[in-house]
Amino acid sequence: MTTTGTSTASATVDDRARRTAPVIVRWVKTRAAWILLLNIALVALFTALSPQHVFWSVANGQALMLGMSQALMLALGLAMMLGAGIFDLSLGANLVLSSVVGALVMRSFQTTPGDATSYPDPVLAITLGLLACVATGLVFGLVNGLLIAVGGINSLIATLGTLGIGTGIAYLLSGGTDVGSLPPALQTNIGLKTIGPLPVPAILAGLIFAALWFTVRYTRFGMRVQAIGSSRPSAERAGIRVRSYLITLALLGGALAGLAGFIDLSRFGSTAIAGHANDALGAVTAAVIGGTLLEGGYISITGTLWGAALAIILQSGLVLLGVSSFWQLIVVGAVLLIAVLLDRFASLRRSRRTTS
Repeated sequence: MTTTGTSTASATVDDRARRTAPVIVRWVKTRAAWILLLNIALVALFTALSPQHVFWSVANGQALMLGMSQALMLALGLAMMLGAGIFDLSLGANLVLSSVVGALVMRSFQTTPGDATSYPDPVLAITLGLLACVATGLVFGLVNGLLIAVGGINSLIATLGTLGIGTGIAYLLSGGTDVGSLPPALQTNIGLKTIGPLPVPAILAGLIFAALWFTVRYTRFGMRVQAIGSSRPSAERAGIRVRSYLITLALLGGALAGLAGFIDLSRFGSTAIAGHANDALGAVTAAVIGGTLLEGGYISITGTLWGAALAIILQSGLVLLGVSSFWQLIVVGAVLLIAVLLDRFASLRRSRRTTS
C-alpha cells in the first residue's frame, strides 16, 4: 500500500512538473514582451510630455512607421546574420551606395539634366532604379559573404573594410554631393503614399518581417542558421553546408540594405549620403535588445521588430521634446550597451544551467 501511495504521489508530482505554463506567462518572460511593454510606456510618456500631445497623432505615427521601415529592414538582415554568428558593420555603407547607384540609374532617363519633370517614362526609371538598388546591395552582400565564408576573414574586420570601400565608392560616384532631381512619382506613389493609415514602405517592411518570422520559426533554413551560430564545427559535422549558408545570409542582408536604400530615395526624393553613419549601430541595437544573441545560436524576429521600434520612438520623442541630436546619440549608444549587458547576463545564466 505504501509503495502504491508513493508511486501515485510521484506520478502526480511528475505530471505537474510536465505541465506547461500558460501562454501569457511564457510570453511575459520573453525579452520581446518586455521591449514591447517598454515601447508602450515610452509612447505614453512622450505623448504626455510633447506639446499638445502631438506624439499621439496620425501624422507622427506615420512618420514613426516610415522611419522604422528602413531600420527594421537593416535590423532583420543583421539578426539573421547574428543567428549564424557573423556580423555586418557595412549596412549603412551598403544602403548609401545602393541609393546612389539607384538614383544615378533613374537620373539617366532625364531628357533635361537636373529637371525632375523631364522623365518621359517615370515608371520605367523607378523600376530600373529599384532593381539597381537591390542588385547593388546583393553585390555588396556577396563580397562580404565571400570574404567571410571563403576568405575566412573575421566578419567584423571584413565588413569594417567594405564599409570604408563602399562609402568611398558612393562619394566618388556622386561627386561628394547628394543626387536629386528624381521622378516626383517616386515619392507620391511609394515613399509618401499610404494605404489606409499605413505608409507603403511600412507595409513592405511588415511583409518582410512576416516572411523572416515564418522562416526562422518553421523552416529548415532557420533551424540550420541557428545551428551554425550555436556551433559551426558541429553544424559542419552534421552535413550543413556552412559556407553556402553564410554567403546566403550575407546576400539577404545586402538585398535588404539595397531595398532600404530605395525606400530612402522614395522618402526624401534624393540620396542622403551623410545620414546613415549610425545605421549599423541602430541595427545591432534593435536585434540584440530584442533578444537575438550576439554570439549566435538564437534569432528573435519579433524582438527585433520591437527593438527597431524602440530606437525610432526614442529618437522621435527626443526630437519633439527639443532634445539635442547629440543626446540622441548618447541615448542610442546607452541602449546598445544595456542590450549587450542583458545578452551577457543571459549567456551566463544559460552556461550555469548547462553545468549544473
